[in-house]
Amino acid sequence: MKVVMLRVGGSLSSTILKLRPLQLPVQTHAGLPWTPVAPPAHVTAVRGVSGGGAGAGWYGGLADSAPVHLAEQFLVGVQQVSGLPWWASIAVGTLSVRTLVTLPLAAYQMVIVAKVEALQVEISELAKRLQYEVSVRAKERGWTDKQCQFQFKRNLRRIVSQLYVRDNCHPFKASLLVWVQLPLWISLSLALRNLSLDQSALQSELAAGGALWFPDLTAPDWTWILPVCLGLTNMLIVEVSSLHRPTGSRLQRLVLNSFRALSVLMIPIAASVPSSMALYWLTSSLVGFSHNLLLRSPVVHRLLQLQTQRSDSPYRDLLAALVNKYLK
Repeated sequence: MKVVMLRVGGSLSSTILKLRPLQLPVQTHAGLPWTPVAPPAHVTAVRGVSGGGAGAGWYGGLADSAPVHLAEQFLVGVQQVSGLPWWASIAVGTLSVRTLVTLPLAAYQMVIVAKVEALQVEISELAKRLQYEVSVRAKERGWTDKQCQFQFKRNLRRIVSQLYVRDNCHPFKASLLVWVQLPLWISLSLALRNLSLDQSALQSELAAGGALWFPDLTAPDWTWILPVCLGLTNMLIVEVSSLHRPTGSRLQRLVLNSFRALSVLMIPIAASVPSSMALYWLTSSLVGFSHNLLLRSPVVHRLLQLQTQRSDSPYRDLLAALVNKYLK
């Protein structure tokens, strides 16, 4: 009996018995080296936590780490170059980082996800043909159901993996944004904590660098306006994100509810830290939400050449989905 052959993209053929690596073209992207610029001499005078009261242990080591000190120098540099008050400098610094660093990564993540989604039809067709080939071979060799499942899953994993290599869209690349954004968020948060406390050289400037109801950036916001706004913004981000993700399974509902709980938990946390940190968290969430809306634009989708179908009226559709889910 002839062995059924699998073809992927018109160039791939393999059999169940001879599992040779698929020869698919791999796309590579040359990266550009980045050389950090040495901070001005007056910026290096900023103290870290090691001489303050952060305490020993992992938290003290993290707060006194090189990334946190670089974040301190960045924030001080933004304030001294712009000449803005500290509250505005924090907002400008946050906008700069999120626009220059995380926004391109978010766009890249969209491209990867779109490529993976576009492959699902091809993967589905290959799975059907592979299932038939396995059934034919099972009759020839007398395989059990367990052996059939093993052969099917092993070969399907191999084919899918090499499809990802062919289209340069391994799903792990979609997580790059998290691995960059989370350390940045932690570093800038601890940097503001260091500058606001522990008798840093700029503590007095931060104490007078606030505005409106939070004139002292080194003290918590006793009005709870910043913390509550932070919680509401984070909750809005979670709910908007959930509109386009399936939440049918128990695990998916658990993850969604966990993010909701975290949004609520951030309110008392933000109320107990210096206002500079709460202001940064709120600004970061607002900028992130605006970037999410921007990336829904059909113009951006055309520029990114996304392969999946997108709505021509994403904002109207989003508003309608929110109304249908929560107001009807």
